[in-house]
Amino acid sequence: MKKLVLGTRGSALALWQARHVAAELRRANPGLEVEESIIKTEGDRNMKVLGATSARGVFVREIEEALLSGRIDLAVHSLKDLPTAQPDRLHLVAVSQRHDPRDAIMSPQGFDLDTLPKGAVLGTGSFRRRTQLLNLRPDLIIRPIRGNLQTRIRKLGEKRYDALILALAGVQRLGMDEIPVQPIPEESCLPAVGQGILGLETRIDDPDANTAVRVLEHGPTRKIVQAERSFLHHLGGGCLAPATGFATWAGNDLLVRAVVGDPEGRNLLRDQETGTPDTAEDIGRRLAERMLQAGAARMLEQARQAAEEAEPPAPS
Repeated sequence: MKKLVLGTRGSALALWQARHVAAELRRANPGLEVEESIIKTEGDRNMKVLGATSARGVFVREIEEALLSGRIDLAVHSLKDLPTAQPDRLHLVAVSQRHDPRDAIMSPQGFDLDTLPKGAVLGTGSFRRRTQLLNLRPDLIIRPIRGNLQTRIRKLGEKRYDALILALAGVQRLGMDEIPVQPIPEESCLPAVGQGILGLETRIDDPDANTAVRVLEHGPTRKIVQAERSFLHHLGGGCLAPATGFATWAGNDLLVRAVVGDPEGRNLLRDQETGTPDTAEDIGRRLAERMLQAGAARMLEQARQAAEEAEPPAPS
């Protein structure tokens, strides 16, 4: 294969990710030309859709359509934005090694979760973050925020918020160190499914692209991805739900910890499951089924109703 057309969103973070992958592809495939194609998605055009309960995939739909039509050969996604159900002709040919998956607090004063003052206003567009943080700190005021990283940071500078909750991976990838950032321990706020991982999507019937891209696969992260996405798929919550499954390695086994909560963080349901890596998808499925039986379905329905009744947050 002499040329590969890579499709990406046009945000600063998406471009960083796409260009990082392009450089890795050129290094692994000497002589390969990688062309960048910027695609504007529904989520980029209309921020009002970001919190709708039907808004799954707003950052990937047009990119996948371009992939299916043959206009591009490869799509680079932040894996947490990619729905667990993909079009039949597409697949995740490779996943990157996971970057630091934690969430983080960005504030001019350098606050962490313990030192945030009572009544501090936090900006986040994530039900997942909201339910976990309010459970720990019910005194906090959490307000929705939309836009890319630069837009959110501008709103912080305008003093609309005391702090932002962001994915640490995005902040670090863009080298944003002008404002202090304090990571949140995983035990306090479990990261989103796929957070910190790049998903490389191709057509199943494109052997040249599959061969060129598959060399970027990181095997240990693939098992994490299978377990986490299986959990979310069988839970039925989608990326907008106040829920997540987070997989880590425990020796030679996988450990998946999960949380589901109500929109205000009053009640959290926690559970975990372990197993061998060859059963990664079964681990996620068993955990989701057990949590649904324990009351997760009711919590997810509460979240859907809350999203319909109020200005909803955006995906995590």
